[in-house]
Amino acid sequence: MKRLSMIAMAMAATAALPAWAEYPEKPITLVVPFAAGGPTDKVARDFAEALRKQLGNIVVLVDNAGGAGGTIGAAKAARAPNDGYTLLLHHVSLATSPALYSKLPYKTLEDFEYLGMVNEVPMTVISTKKLPANNFTELRKWLDGHRGKINLANAGVGSASHLCGLMLQDALKVEMQPISYKGTAPAMTDLISGQVDLMCDQTTNTTAQIEAGMVKAFAVTTQQRLKTPALAALPTLDESGLKGFNVTIWHGLFAPKGTPKAITDRLNSALKLALKDPVFVKSQEGLGAVIINDARVNGPEQKQFVEAEIEKWGAVIKAAGQQYVQ
Repeated sequence: MKRLSMIAMAMAATAALPAWAEYPEKPITLVVPFAAGGPTDKVARDFAEALRKQLGNIVVLVDNAGGAGGTIGAAKAARAPNDGYTLLLHHVSLATSPALYSKLPYKTLEDFEYLGMVNEVPMTVISTKKLPANNFTELRKWLDGHRGKINLANAGVGSASHLCGLMLQDALKVEMQPISYKGTAPAMTDLISGQVDLMCDQTTNTTAQIEAGMVKAFAVTTQQRLKTPALAALPTLDESGLKGFNVTIWHGLFAPKGTPKAITDRLNSALKLALKDPVFVKSQEGLGAVIINDARVNGPEQKQFVEAEIEKWGAVIKAAGQQYVQ
């Protein structure tokens, strides 16, 4: 009888455990608010595999919910059950959307639990090979001589290339005609063929084309030169005369607001270990991305950083007069 009583007590204690005590017990969905095959999708899939290893080999499924500059996928994640089985991997547009769109179906600083930053991806200023300039000094002279006639490609409103283009125009004080595409691939195709003049896009999109000599590269947007072999010779915009210019496209991990702390703590621990996974590290280095290794891998510091990004990009977007009705 005593043995049966002890078993019963153990069973009762197990039944009384909160639902997240054994988390995770089933596949996790990682919402990516951009199309499959793009740079954020590539980061997400590599990160999902690294995260899987730290969560007991639980499958992490990537759900591409693209559209409206990333706001559709972000809204989907914000509305998901806060049980830890739906997460969001988003980039800088989570911080720019409040300024870009007059209405949003979520609140960036209120509707998510912040789990930590993942990486930062530098940008490169590139042009069609038909452009006569061969370095950034020559490019600036060409821009000054072609005011009102310059086409600047981007992968759509809210995309990394759109945001970098706004910042570049503001720094150069040269207005360019934005040409928006439905993704990076068609934008790059037209740049290569000479249908458009310039683009400022992530190294994850541009490195292969630069290596192949299909486009001209003029500078990187970070304040230090990059170590990636194909990009190491490129000067920074800061050293090229645009003092203080520093733009990277960061990626971070988020969960719906109200996800239990026990789960967010578990995910944060898994994130920190995933960022040290050798396979993930190698894949990011190959893309020219920099894995975050500072305090922003913690939720509170990540949120402070995003809040500062909202303020920074808000000023740029307001100055450019670009706001869209959602």
